[in-house]
Amino acid sequence: MSQPLTGYLLGIGSNIDPDNNIVHIIHLLLDHFPQLTLSRILKIPPVGMNSQRDFLNIVVFIETVILEAELKTICNNIEIELGRDRTDPTRKTKDRPADLDILTKVQFPEDYDRPARDITDEYFLYPLLEEITAYLSQTHYSLQQAGVEITIDNLTLGQTATTIYRNTCTRNKRVV
Repeated sequence: MSQPLTGYLLGIGSNIDPDNNIVHIIHLLLDHFPQLTLSRILKIPPVGMNSQRDFLNIVVFIETVILEAELKTICNNIEIELGRDRTDPTRKTKDRPADLDILTKVQFPEDYDRPARDITDEYFLYPLLEEITAYLSQTHYSLQQAGVEITIDNLTLGQTATTIYRNTCTRNKRVV
């Protein structure tokens, strides 16, 4: 029997220069974690805010044993580095270059069958959560909406779930 995977599921979005900011977010997360498992990237209209800018959204699984508070600090620092004003009381209803939300701590395989609605009320993330869980459990899942393609260091991502590994010696990234 293989070791369980313990870590966090993050919901990530951007609707200000989202193609570039999603790439920056992934780079910055790879500075802290040697492996990221990514859902496909979806273009989603804004929910709960008055904006004409669509979001690019992705769900990321980070295998780690760090405390949630430490991960929250990393996520907040990435948001600030990309220009989000975390002191603005109306920040949740404004356009944003980076939005990183810790959705839940998970341990797989125990959480493979956990329904998306038990993880978040952000229903637009449900298909991405279902996809990443299927990918990690190596079961079939067919997402109806096409993913948005982005390029990171000559790697094309976004159209299907994938895992990126960072070689900590060279900082090169590769997709498996």
